[in-house]
Amino acid sequence: MCTPEAVNPVVDVLAGLAGGGRALELGVGTGRIALPLAARGVPVCGIDLSPAMAARLRAKPGGEAVDVTIGDFATTRVAGSFSVAYLVYNTIGNLTSQDAQVACFRNAAAHLKPGGCFVIEVGVPQLRKLPPGQTVVPFALSATQWGFDLYDVSTQSMSSYHARVADGRGEFRAIPFRYVWPAELDLMARLAGLRLRSRWENWAGEPFTHESAQHVSVWEKAS
Repeated sequence: MCTPEAVNPVVDVLAGLAGGGRALELGVGTGRIALPLAARGVPVCGIDLSPAMAARLRAKPGGEAVDVTIGDFATTRVAGSFSVAYLVYNTIGNLTSQDAQVACFRNAAAHLKPGGCFVIEVGVPQLRKLPPGQTVVPFALSATQWGFDLYDVSTQSMSSYHARVADGRGEFRAIPFRYVWPAELDLMARLAGLRLRSRWENWAGEPFTHESAQHVSVWEKAS
């Protein structure tokens, strides 16, 4: 996910939306998107809960150009206004309650100047793959790596389980998420004073359809 082929289309879209303004990344992490975006000449700020992640970002070439604030990106405020705020690679799902996701939209909207955009990249819940009585969808299977998502459709909660064997040693981790539908995100946006501007299947702008496994959505703050 850090190859130029994966990163450049994301940066192209965000730089275009930023225009001559500033960008805010919610859940900036180690700067996979923020650093190349800043290298394009876009002033970038970030919010992240992890000081360790922020330290890794600052240690990278160009890291001093991205101003990182430590805190919960659903509620933490950064000074000034922005032309674009964004959440990529399913990060909205790291907020594991609907209230937190609604708060995130309101926080993003509060940072945007009139006409600014909030962008989210997130997968579409794969519930079509669940037959009656099944709660697990596998997404990786090889001789050394296994992965599956566990769904609870009554609460829209899910967990991704990753297991792999490397150098004769086993590793396991589980990551909790809250999955969210495109229409639900549109309602969260409306509650925050945003309106849907665009929705694509991917950063290349291909059409979003009922077969799309993910979407990139852009909501705009009223001018």
